Amino acid sequence: MVGTIATMKSVTITLFPFLLVILAICFSFCDANFNMLCIESEKNALLKFKNDLVDPSNRLSSWVEGGDCCKWLGVVCHNSTGHINQLHLAAPLSVPHFDAPVAEWEVYHRSKNNSLLGGKINPSLLELKHLSSLDLSNNNFSSIQIPKFFGLLESLTYLNLSQARFQGAIPHNLGNLSKLQYLDLGGNDLKPKSLQWVSGLSSLQYLDLSYADLRKATDWLLVTFEHPSLLELHLSACSLEDDPSPISVNFTKSLVVDLSENNFSSVPMSIFGLHDLVSIDLSGNSLKGPIPDYFTNISFLEVLDLSGNSLNSSTPNSLFSLSHLQFLNLSSNEIDQDISQILLSLSRCCLDCLESLDMAHNHLFGHLIDQLGHFKNLAHLSLSGNNISGPIPLSIGELSSLKLFNVSENQLNGTFPLCFGQLKSLETLDLGCNQLEGVVSETHFSNLTRLTTLAASQNRLRFEPNSSWIPPFQCRIIKLGQWHLGPKFPRWLKFQKNLSVLDISDAGISDILPTWLLNLSTQFEYVNLSCNQLTGGISYLNVTEIVDLSSNRFTGPMPRVFPTLQFLILSNNSFSGPLFELVCNSLRKGPIRILAIETNLLSGEIPDCWDHWRGLGYLNLENNKLTGKIPPSLGHLDLSVLNLRSNGMFGELPSTLQQSTRLIMLDLSDNRFSGSVPAWIGDRLSKLEILSLRSNNFDGHIPQKICQLQSLRILDLGHNNISGAIPKCFSNFSAMTNKGNQHCYMFQWSSISSNFLYLSALLVMKGREDEYGATLGLVTSMCLSTNRLIGEVPKELGSLVELRSLNLSGNLLVGNIPDEIGNMKLMESLDLSRNQLNGEIPPSFSKLNFLNHFNVSYNNLIGQIPTSTQLQSFESLSYVGNHLCGPPLTKNCTSKGVSTDVAKNGSNSEGSKVNWLYVSIVLGFVMGFWGVVAPLFFIKSWRHAYYRKLDHVGRQLYVFWSTMGI
Repeated sequence: MVGTIATMKSVTITLFPFLLVILAICFSFCDANFNMLCIESEKNALLKFKNDLVDPSNRLSSWVEGGDCCKWLGVVCHNSTGHINQLHLAAPLSVPHFDAPVAEWEVYHRSKNNSLLGGKINPSLLELKHLSSLDLSNNNFSSIQIPKFFGLLESLTYLNLSQARFQGAIPHNLGNLSKLQYLDLGGNDLKPKSLQWVSGLSSLQYLDLSYADLRKATDWLLVTFEHPSLLELHLSACSLEDDPSPISVNFTKSLVVDLSENNFSSVPMSIFGLHDLVSIDLSGNSLKGPIPDYFTNISFLEVLDLSGNSLNSSTPNSLFSLSHLQFLNLSSNEIDQDISQILLSLSRCCLDCLESLDMAHNHLFGHLIDQLGHFKNLAHLSLSGNNISGPIPLSIGELSSLKLFNVSENQLNGTFPLCFGQLKSLETLDLGCNQLEGVVSETHFSNLTRLTTLAASQNRLRFEPNSSWIPPFQCRIIKLGQWHLGPKFPRWLKFQKNLSVLDISDAGISDILPTWLLNLSTQFEYVNLSCNQLTGGISYLNVTEIVDLSSNRFTGPMPRVFPTLQFLILSNNSFSGPLFELVCNSLRKGPIRILAIETNLLSGEIPDCWDHWRGLGYLNLENNKLTGKIPPSLGHLDLSVLNLRSNGMFGELPSTLQQSTRLIMLDLSDNRFSGSVPAWIGDRLSKLEILSLRSNNFDGHIPQKICQLQSLRILDLGHNNISGAIPKCFSNFSAMTNKGNQHCYMFQWSSISSNFLYLSALLVMKGREDEYGATLGLVTSMCLSTNRLIGEVPKELGSLVELRSLNLSGNLLVGNIPDEIGNMKLMESLDLSRNQLNGEIPPSFSKLNFLNHFNVSYNNLIGQIPTSTQLQSFESLSYVGNHLCGPPLTKNCTSKGVSTDVAKNGSNSEGSKVNWLYVSIVLGFVMGFWGVVAPLFFIKSWRHAYYRKLDHVGRQLYVFWSTMGI
């Protein structure tokens, strides 16, 4: 045995040199083959293909003559034959996460647009006889259709043309690709008239036609559901509608079906014939009524998504027979059911398999139950936007796999459970907008090492960690608005190195803003420190998207901002100085959309350098100390809101403002603007809904073109010097005429934030000036008070039946009050005081049942006040300065409805036509004149004696006053 082993060793050693030679020959041969893999004809075909492409970023720079085409970008050759069998030319960039920073998305889009291939597709690809995989996805072939010759690439098993912007019809000869297993044409602008060609793809397992217009392809259901080999079908956003004659299928293979974002009003019944169905997505349709009770027919279902519909009632019993269910999404429907019933039913069917439950934004009620903690594999639980009440059960701490827990926007009460500290896998915790209260300590977060989102704003919680506490987590999002975190600024935030979203608004913090906050190594996207008592100055805001520092006590000049900042809210502080540095010297790399700096101490003129702010939609500079004229470049912006109220600005309105055709609110009140009201406001600003020029020096007539503002809801021209008559065409204000025109004037900052910016306006209603914010959309108002308007009140105003407030006081209006005003039955405030109106208060005013402010004082009105529940409820001051009678006045009316004092004066004049008081006055004047003055005039001696006497008395007075002076 030993000899045998020795012999083998000897042979091995002897053959070793020959083995090395053989290996060297093999490597040389293989290397030679490797260098010769590229086949010349196929290389030439690729070069022809490249010549017809548009390649702005030179992605195909490696595709040159003389090179090895198997080493070119995107080219894969067969290891042994050298034939090209794969061509991967999809755009190389990966799509950012949906909540990625805006800057990341901008880089993505910019890089993507520069790296997309385009142009034409050369038929030279037909020379690649062994091509089995072709991927041209995410490119830009926007001017061409899918080439018909693709149907001749007989070796294809994989074809991906998704998101490549192809247009038009789908060539039917694609159905000749009998080997094709994977076909993705999704995300193009395709409009096929039939899908019959799909039947020819006998090996097809995956088909995606998402975003194709299949309205004319009425055979889609028959072709796809009865295909013998198809395993996965995606027809999202294909404009599919209910099939009036559903087919009956008996399909046995496992199948994934995506019919989301279509126009189905009911669940297609054919789906329940797919007995081995494992996934169905019908989200984003128009499904109505109850959820069908046929789920026992598809008992292998693992994924069910019916979100974003209008399904109501409660969940059917058959849904809880799905023993393999892993993902259930019924969010954004109208399901009205006790959450405890749903959890109990799910615990009986899929306690061990359920991984994700999303029933957010329904009408769920009831309490969370302890059985919730028994779903050991549950990783995703979202129940936000419901009416769930009661405490959070302590069993939640047993969900060891839980990664996301979102119960925001409910009515949960009780405390913040300590058991959250046991959830070691938890990444997202959102308890915002509930009624939780109590004290939160470090123990609540002791084991949350994976936590990246902590959102619990709008609760009544108090967090009092030790001053030296270092959190175990590194969060990207922290939203603790309306917690009590003060009075000192929370120092533990200093240790968050990944923080990009921070909301600690209204947190009871009274401190100097620490310099380390905005100098953290992290890149902030969103910072909300509003409604605290923070002090100090700010030189630079290192925030990329949104900043809200409103309602604090910050001082000093305006801070410099990050070039990509989109929302800057600095309202209600004490920032001072000019706007020049912010507006003119900012190195903008993107548009600021909202700039709100109202109620500060800004001074100087508004600079004329707004041309690089073209994306600005909301500009509010009200209640500062700004002076000067409106700069012309401000009119070059595409503004929706311009508010310069309560400053010291003057001059006429620049004509460039008429270019701001998207304006819905223009508030220039409480300044010193002059000139006439421009006619182009009505001619060009057709979307205007709020126009306030109150308390300025405007003069001239109201232009007739103002009547073209059919969307106008609030018109305030009060306290100016406007003259002329009230235009009769005011009846064209259809927003004051038509029902159902209530608006909600708010701007949501972004998907990052749940905060909203409401438009506000100072309105004179109900006899006082109030600021309307969140309720502004409910108001329709017209104020023309304290001007020099003449003529009669147009009866056409009576057609403005949706008007809530009308103020015409303090003008020179005459004539009768139109009876048509009584048609404005929703009127809450009506002021016609201090005019020269006459006649009676129209009887139709008794129909104004919603009036809570009424004033017709200081006119020439007569007669009885109409009887109604409202008109008699006002004080007599509302009627003073007229000749009115009846309640609420103490003056009684006669049987003819005339005031008693007027009636008495009338009866005296009828009884005696001579008023002896006037007679005695006249006789006294005549006797005095002719008894004293006439003799002096006619008798010369009397006249001389009279003047000598006056001269003597004058000299005596002079001597007397001179003596007194000595």
